Amino acid sequence: MQPVVTVGLDGSPESLAAARWAADEAEKRKLALRLLHAWPLLAPEPTGVPSEVDQNYWAKRLVNTARAELQAHHPGLSIVGDLVAEDAQNALIQAASESEMTVLGSRGLEPVESYFLGDVSMPVVARAERPVVLVRAETPEEGAPPAPASRVVVALKLHGSSDDLLDFAFHTAAARGVPLLAVHGRSVPLHARVPWGVDHDATEELTRDAQKELSKALRPWREKYPQVTVTDSIRLASPAKAVVRAAEGAALLVVGRRAHRHGLPPHLGPVAQAAIHHGSCPVAVVPHG
Repeated sequence: MQPVVTVGLDGSPESLAAARWAADEAEKRKLALRLLHAWPLLAPEPTGVPSEVDQNYWAKRLVNTARAELQAHHPGLSIVGDLVAEDAQNALIQAASESEMTVLGSRGLEPVESYFLGDVSMPVVARAERPVVLVRAETPEEGAPPAPASRVVVALKLHGSSDDLLDFAFHTAAARGVPLLAVHGRSVPLHARVPWGVDHDATEELTRDAQKELSKALRPWREKYPQVTVTDSIRLASPAKAVVRAAEGAALLVVGRRAHRHGLPPHLGPVAQAAIHHGSCPVAVVPHG
């Protein structure tokens, strides 16, 4: 199968924004684009039936309209439509295992109680074997052109394997021709706190140690992608807050999650949760060992 970027398409503003983002990314990576629309009630493909009695007419129209728009903006891009008579969640998880990345629409969320529990995107993010990117609907201020996105941001924990995460982040920055910012957030430990604030000697030592670890983690990837300008940042704040703040104005925020282990339920950590629910830019969630 030809390497593809798959986007889940349901006609919502969020999924159309995801399709536009996916088309741009597929073109930059020199991959094909797959527009996937899944619905359990799709009928078997009819032959020689006029459109007014074709039960799949609206599903076909949805995919064909999106494909026509995207092809007009990306004339050299290979775009295929795919109608699947299956539950959307299952179809997307399967598609994710066959794709370089899967791109889904994500609703903007503000209050905690608005978290979209039960939405298709979250189970796919938690279970997919390959990277999944969540894109919100485009909502630029009226009359204002969209601000140019200047960088890719990657969140690093500095313990455990991060090769898949860094490979995806560096590859994306290289494909887009933008700099990469690697961010590590670390909460100030209790022993470094004093009644009037923090012990600066303790925090300087903490920052210095973390900087060494971060530089070590990035070194082989700087060598592999010499064309990518890389900066790094140690932020003494909760990792979730540090990452969300660092991603303001970014082209993409890349966060990791532990790959699903047999016998354990799918799980998203606090940094991935914060990025998905509060990040202001597209968020890529990359499973890693």
